[in-house]
Amino acid sequence: MGLHPLEFSECYLDSPSFREKIKAHEAELDKTNRFIKELYKDGKNLINATKQLGMAQRKFAQCLGEFQFEYIGDAKTDDEKCIDESLQEFSSFLKNLEDQRELMMRNITETLMKPLEKFRKEQLGAVRAERKRYEKETEKYYSSLEKLLNMSAKKKEPQLQEADVQVESMRHQFQGESLDYVCKLQEIQERKKFECVEPMLAFFQTVFTFYHQGYELAKDFDHYKRELQINIQNTRSRFEGARSEVFELMKRIREAPQEYRQTSPISCEGYLYVQEKRPPPFGSSWVKRYCTFVKEQKILHMVTFDHRSGGKIGETESITLKSCLRKTTDMLDRRFCLDLDITDRPGTVLTVQALSEDDHKFWMQAMGGKEPIGHYLGRTLSKERGIDAQLDEVGLNFVKNSISAIETRGINDQGLYRVVGVSSKVQKLLSLMIDEKSNEVDLSTSEDWDVKTITSALKLYLRSLPEPLMTYGLYKEFISPAKGGSPESRIQAVHCLVHKLPERNRLVLGLLMKHLANVAAHSKQNLMTVANLGVVFGPTLMRPQEETVAAIMDLKFQNIVVEILIEHHEKIFADAPESCPLSPAAPVFSAPTRQSKKLGRQNRPLAVYNPQALDIQNVSAVGDHSSLTTEETSMGSNESVSSQSSSASASETPIEKTDHPPLGSSLSSGSNSRSPTVSEPAPGASRENHPAASTAASEKEKPEEGVTSRKAKAVYPCEAEHDSELSFQVGAIFNAVTQSREPGWLEGELEGKRGLIPENYVEML
Repeated sequence: MGLHPLEFSECYLDSPSFREKIKAHEAELDKTNRFIKELYKDGKNLINATKQLGMAQRKFAQCLGEFQFEYIGDAKTDDEKCIDESLQEFSSFLKNLEDQRELMMRNITETLMKPLEKFRKEQLGAVRAERKRYEKETEKYYSSLEKLLNMSAKKKEPQLQEADVQVESMRHQFQGESLDYVCKLQEIQERKKFECVEPMLAFFQTVFTFYHQGYELAKDFDHYKRELQINIQNTRSRFEGARSEVFELMKRIREAPQEYRQTSPISCEGYLYVQEKRPPPFGSSWVKRYCTFVKEQKILHMVTFDHRSGGKIGETESITLKSCLRKTTDMLDRRFCLDLDITDRPGTVLTVQALSEDDHKFWMQAMGGKEPIGHYLGRTLSKERGIDAQLDEVGLNFVKNSISAIETRGINDQGLYRVVGVSSKVQKLLSLMIDEKSNEVDLSTSEDWDVKTITSALKLYLRSLPEPLMTYGLYKEFISPAKGGSPESRIQAVHCLVHKLPERNRLVLGLLMKHLANVAAHSKQNLMTVANLGVVFGPTLMRPQEETVAAIMDLKFQNIVVEILIEHHEKIFADAPESCPLSPAAPVFSAPTRQSKKLGRQNRPLAVYNPQALDIQNVSAVGDHSSLTTEETSMGSNESVSSQSSSASASETPIEKTDHPPLGSSLSSGSNSRSPTVSEPAPGASRENHPAASTAASEKEKPEEGVTSRKAKAVYPCEAEHDSELSFQVGAIFNAVTQSREPGWLEGELEGKRGLIPENYVEML
């Protein structure tokens, strides 16, 4: 597992494990800082020491190859895997260039050096500054807290109140700084992936421009570069969406921290000062310990931890609690104290001191004290919208009505489901349509409502349901297959899970997926590919019941599930699967994904992207004065990612907190006519001169003699671009399959015709 997510609720507990997580994040950023410094120094050597170009370049390549990104959470998307592997790819390519000794490097200062140094100074430097403020506030708060707790309870009430107010103010300041620091740490951990890799891409492009002798190498690398650009675009989009979700969660926790305090199965945890009695004449001392009380077993675990001594953790001591009594100031000149009667030490009473009056009541309640106290009410995660949306007959009719109107009036509208309507109009339409008395409005013929208002109302209806359409109960099961496994295992798992949904949920979901497949079929006109639709409807159709940073990190996998549903809706919603795995989670082994198959670079599947889309442009929506924000127009992939992760949520819209796919490359480039394509001929070469074509021409009728033929099954669809190639759909069975003379190609028979097959599109039987 990679780095642990830093939950905002832990900022209020400030536990030893939380501090250890922060240390791990800090160590990773220090490693990144050292990496960038080293890379910057090596880049200067390349510029200033062209006579020693070979040696400097090899060192640079070695530095790239040895570094790996850490990730937050328990799984990586295929995009993140490709980004993680990108530095090794860069290293290998540089070594090839060094072997030829004809590399010309110019103008890398603006494209490589400055962006890396800017990221190190501005982003990593900001983290270091935030870290100093955090350590300073830690020292201030705990010092003032100890002074407060050591104050005599016999002092005048105004003095005590003044001291309480000062400590409370420092506590708020410390916790606020802790929230900001945690947020910044996780932001930089995600940001560094594309901030560090994008300058590398720019550097390579500069190299190719001036290296005319390396044309063939540059051409081979171009396919991988295009794929990586899409990976970066998707990762950037997911980062923007996840960041907005994290900020929203932090804001809610900041406003009501107590509502998030008891989210774990442990009944209570936090710091207590424990009185340790010593033999006369030394008296007693008070030691700060982090305590965890397990209510069911009535066991109190205590570990010594001092923030000011480098965060050293002492040994854990466990005691069994018999009873808990509030200790009055008449008996002890300290406030907020409790007497704990210990079962495993008969006759022994342990005195502890809470941090404040509220904390004192909290521990009393958890340990079964005698004083009556109020209960902390958990936060209801359902978002109140003022709309009584239900998955009933009225709601079903509204869904059908909306789909019919959209497909009749606006199936070719650019940015369909992406461009949002005016909030007041959307609210009015939805309220009208879910009113049983007004449900007779035919949106297909009514000119009162434009298409973007209808699409936004449909999304708002799905968001406003008491439970997501794909249910809270099946959320983790739907997410699990998206995190690993082969495309076939993902589809099979989702197929099984869909048929676990309630009947009405499955019916509405099936109608919606059929409609979205139709929308994607018109992507050349509306620019809404399967990947883009997955980003729009991922957080709309499925979301976790508990809001945490770890849950936000899973947003990117929601899109993959929705893409699978769209691409395979006919199979998934037609009939229940004949058999399902014991667990719909990820399979035992992880089959190679489309991008991880071993291919020659010239045979990598081609992914279309717009290299000019690095400068994100705002796209204004026409009419009703609604517009898209900068985040909403960030770049996205045209490819579907049922086997490859898609871009995550972007920013909050004026209507609802839903995330939309980026329009950058999709709006400017259109969509792919098919998912991965085979290699293209070199610029200027005719299709007849393609080496794969000539290979098949001479051996089209039968396999080579002496070569054992086999059967193969298609795992991706393919459309032939030459008469020597075969067109096929997923599941097609090829006979007499043999290896072609052209690397990366096979030859086989399908429906009586023999031709070329991309090797990475099939699996052997």
